[in-house]
Amino acid sequence: MYSNKIGIRLIKLRGEKSQTEVAKALGISDSALSMYERGARIPRDSVKVKIAKYYGKTVQSIFFD
Repeated sequence: MYSNKIGIRLIKLRGEKSQTEVAKALGISDSALSMYERGARIPRDSVKVKIAKYYGKTVQSIFFD
């Protein structure tokens, strides 16, 4: 359930942007981003930081609230 909540947050943050666009900006693969958004995987800490910076949020607000 925890990973599903994170996935929903990531999808909402991405908004109208494509997975490819966001993945490229983050330096990760499209498939990795897709897995994070589906709740199939949780990103490593270094990727969590990249995601938070990209969206202008804190790691805490995306992954732990």
